[in-house]
This record gives sequence, structure tokens and C-alpha cells, in this order.
Amino acid sequence: MGLEKEKMETSVIMDEDEFNRSIAPILGKKPHVPDRDPKDINTHLKVGFEDIIAEPISTHSFDRVWIGSHAVFELVKFIFYRILTTFLAIPMAFIAGIVFGILSCIHIWVVKPVIQGCMMTLPSIHVIWTSLMDMFIGPFFFSIGRCLSSINVKTVQN
Repeated sequence: MGLEKEKMETSVIMDEDEFNRSIAPILGKKPHVPDRDPKDINTHLKVGFEDIIAEPISTHSFDRVWIGSHAVFELVKFIFYRILTTFLAIPMAFIAGIVFGILSCIHIWVVKPVIQGCMMTLPSIHVIWTSLMDMFIGPFFFSIGRCLSSINVKTVQN
């Protein structure tokens, strides 16, 4: 756990044959792929890259096709981005801003004053409600309870 002042060196030791074998695939030596159709039974099913691209055999311009298609893709992407931004994002941001402003205005000028008014009148409403319960509802249910307490219900079994 102390302070070490010595520096240790790390090295990898490989034989020259092992080094040459490890870089052989990098140098372009292709592995042998066995022929999966040695009797050419499925020759009509074999499709090459030229069949998909559909260029004449004399004109193999793979680089031009790739560069042109990539350029067209980038151009179309840029144009659609501009169109979608112009027709969707900007109006939606404008509408969202107006809606947010209206809701903020309603909250500040309507909702908050109503809540503050209710909170200010709540103690007096509580006093009034308690006195109404004590004067009307309490005696009413007390008298109903006395009347109904004189009723006896008996069950008779046959």
C-alpha cells in the first residue's frame, strides 16, 4: 500500500510465425467457401448484384450510382425537413405559445382569486355550518332517534 517508485514495463512476446498467421486475414487472403450448388441445379435462382441494380453490362457505374443516390437522399431529406419545419413546427409552436399564454392568464386572473376568496371565507362558512348543524340537523336526528327507539322488532320462527 506504499508508494512505489519503480516503473514496470509491459511487453508482448510473439513468435514470427504466429505473428504472420495472425495478420494473414488482414492482408486479403480470402477463406475458401465451398460451392453450395456443385451440379448447378438452381442456376435460375441465382441473382447477382447487377440484376438488382439493373444497369447494362457495359456500364458498371457503381460509384456514380452510389454517389448520386446518396446526394438525392440528402437533398430530399433537407427539403422535407424544411417543408415539415415550415408547415408543422412553426405553427404548432405558435399555437402552443398562445394556448400557454391563455391558460396562464386564466390561472392568474380567475383561478387564483377564486381560491383565495374561498380560503378567506372558509372560517366563517365553517362557523355558520356548525351552528346550522347544531340548531337544525342535530335536534332533528335526535328526535327521530327517540321515536325509532320505541319500536321493537321481534322475529318468530315457525
